[in-house]
Amino acid sequence: MQKQEMRVLVATHKPYWMPRDDLYLPIQVGAAVPGRAPVPNTVADNNGINISAKNPSYCELTALYWAWKNYAVPYIGLAHYRRYFRGHGERKIAQKKDLARRLAPDTVLVPKRRRYYIETVYNHYVHAHHSAPMDLALDIIRRDYPGQVEASERVMNRTWLYLFNMFVMSKQNFDAYCEWLFAILEEIESRIDTSHWSAYETRMPGFLSERLFNIWLEARDDLAIVECPYVTLEKQHTVAKVVNVIRRKVDRRNMGAGEAP
Repeated sequence: MQKQEMRVLVATHKPYWMPRDDLYLPIQVGAAVPGRAPVPNTVADNNGINISAKNPSYCELTALYWAWKNYAVPYIGLAHYRRYFRGHGERKIAQKKDLARRLAPDTVLVPKRRRYYIETVYNHYVHAHHSAPMDLALDIIRRDYPGQVEASERVMNRTWLYLFNMFVMSKQNFDAYCEWLFAILEEIESRIDTSHWSAYETRMPGFLSERLFNIWLEARDDLAIVECPYVTLEKQHTVAKVVNVIRRKVDRRNMGAGEAP
């Protein structure tokens, strides 16, 4: 693979240190959101065909949508300003050569799986978030993609997941994924009223997409999934995260089966 054939988008909403390797393309997400100041040395996600204004709910997916509609490169990926695939570059961040040697047209690079151990992917989601979007997504898959039903059931019933919406894959596969993903999310958005939800919970499309990505991968038995270690640039507050997860579970139970009040 020629090095220039691959780019990894780095989603950011604020000025932050960026790798100097030209593998990476920093992209400002939510550039169209009122009050967002331009981030220097980034591509804004409100250029061309875009959903930049939806960033408060779609999170890094506005960068995916922008690339799907406006950017052509044989291999494309997504990372985050604080999280990258691990490699041999500055701050232990992957360089082109680290990723290129693992890639082929039928491979998808993903971060090492996260294990939940004590609960399934479905239970983990609905204990921490409103259950209606997940249930509707599964209904849409049953209706529109019957060939993916078994894959969705396997993902929902297992106890591990590829998180963070991080990947590298061919543009052909990327386009197929985006077409599938955004069709599902757009229907969910049109059918579920989130106006009374908290700002955190309105990020539902972003949370949901992490699970949907796993279903799409599971259904694509023609792809080779390659797990890669990743590096986080900031200290992880593990105890605080655990406390927040438990608090959200209690809140969901108090509201009744994870539904919105």
